Amino acid sequence: MNSRALCIIGLCGIASTALSQNFSLSMESSDLDVNTSSGDVTIAVTVTGDADVGDYILGGSFGIESNNASIIDMQWEPADWSQFNIDGGYAGNGNYNETIFGQLILGNDFPPPPDSLLGNAIGTFMVTFAQGSLGRVDLNFVEGDPFTLSSLGWPSLSEYESSDGTLHLSGLSINLIPAPGTGALLTIGAMAITRRRR
Repeated sequence: MNSRALCIIGLCGIASTALSQNFSLSMESSDLDVNTSSGDVTIAVTVTGDADVGDYILGGSFGIESNNASIIDMQWEPADWSQFNIDGGYAGNGNYNETIFGQLILGNDFPPPPDSLLGNAIGTFMVTFAQGSLGRVDLNFVEGDPFTLSSLGWPSLSEYESSDGTLHLSGLSINLIPAPGTGALLTIGAMAITRRRR
């Protein structure tokens, strides 16, 4: 193979790498097992945005879907850096309407806030589960329109949108569990009923 062919193959590889833009939204919570036996329980679910292009989170929009009646309320709290917010509000049944977030960039003279760097939090959902709820609740993202996440290159002010690349959405599963010991009491009760029948 001559050097000219190698050069063309190399340039094609660089071009395909430049065109592949990956964006991601993920949900995180320190409370993956929630005990609802003694009352309604509210947990924090943080939404994080990341991309392999740009430096800062610029803006975007998304909703949440779970279709689970165990969730009786959800409230959105955007990160401090997000100045432009439209909160779609709780839609009921564990679903949240589209939420829009974004920040104002005033040219190259004022860099974006450091806490808006890619990989940081976009905001937090406060999710409330009803007393006595049991089972697994899956929280999933609903893509926004016209894009879900955009990033900003600094100081070039280059903008990148998830609609021009690949978007990865990582939801979250929460286990609603009975109080410790409740399972043991139910088992003992079942054994006692079985023994009486014999």
